[in-house]
Amino acid sequence: MLTIAVDAMGGDHAPKAEVEGALSAVRDYPVAVTLVGREEVVRAELTRRDRNWASLPISVVHASEFISMDDSAAKAVRTKKDSSIRVASRLVRDGLAAGVISAGNTGAVMATAKMVQGMVHGVDRPSLATTLPTKAGTPVVLLDVGANVDCSARMLAQFAIMGEVYYRAVHHNESPRIGILSIGEEESKGNELTKTATPLLKSLPINFVGNVEGRDIYTGSVDVIVCDGFVGNVVLKTSEGVADLIKSMLREEMTSSILAKAGAVLASGAFGQLKRRLDHTEYGGAPLLGVKGMCLITHGSSNGNAIKNSIRVAIEYANGEVNRKIEEELAGINQTVAN
Repeated sequence: MLTIAVDAMGGDHAPKAEVEGALSAVRDYPVAVTLVGREEVVRAELTRRDRNWASLPISVVHASEFISMDDSAAKAVRTKKDSSIRVASRLVRDGLAAGVISAGNTGAVMATAKMVQGMVHGVDRPSLATTLPTKAGTPVVLLDVGANVDCSARMLAQFAIMGEVYYRAVHHNESPRIGILSIGEEESKGNELTKTATPLLKSLPINFVGNVEGRDIYTGSVDVIVCDGFVGNVVLKTSEGVADLIKSMLREEMTSSILAKAGAVLASGAFGQLKRRLDHTEYGGAPLLGVKGMCLITHGSSNGNAIKNSIRVAIEYANGEVNRKIEEELAGINQTVAN
């Protein structure tokens, strides 16, 4: 049975969310989960939620330390050698788990995964990918969203290959449309990076559709969008803010008057549907594409549903042999892109 390691001490609600998500996942999916953290704390939470948890495919591995959101990522990775994320990554490196999931300090998780698990052959830099909803009902994958603030054209080409492989495996589309995020649809528009990357992307064996604008992210007209990590992170955080604003404004308007309250009763079903479509916990974690094994990073405020769905994505990632396909496809393209 596939085993996934979960950093049980990383998130804002650790270990409650991690335990809840793990219990839910092993009941619904063919997977075993190893929770990594302070053993007595994790076991107590497991027992509180299910006294018979020991009969489930769940195990606990002790880690005496954890990296908080306030820790300096670089310093914590160097000094906290028995942190929960480091122990979990070692399980992946040693073949005891197929991948690791963490809601912890993003910088520390990325640095640990690169250092402990290592890189897939042919990948210059790993890329953090996120899945966003579209009005077409199909997901769009955006990468990079923060792993690499400054990128080269060759890196964007590698991101396109990794994003395409990931989309095929997880979202079951054999020919996803790939675009590069720019300030206009015309090839002549953009900055030096996008203009330099475009010829490389056009030369790849992918369904490259050219430049896409910010407003195209949510239309469903493209499936994978590549950009540098600075731009991608701004897009991601802006999107989260807009989603929260829409939900807040709708809630306020639906309860602002007697008439609105009556309408709210009728609209509550539609509002619930909207909330689910905008709910990041439904999409699972953001994979750090390009590291050996697997590493998925979820939001620090992740609840049990987010952890469960991250485990679901991890299963699809492993079953889709994403890393093997990334390595094969990078090896098959122009050497100036792959090396």
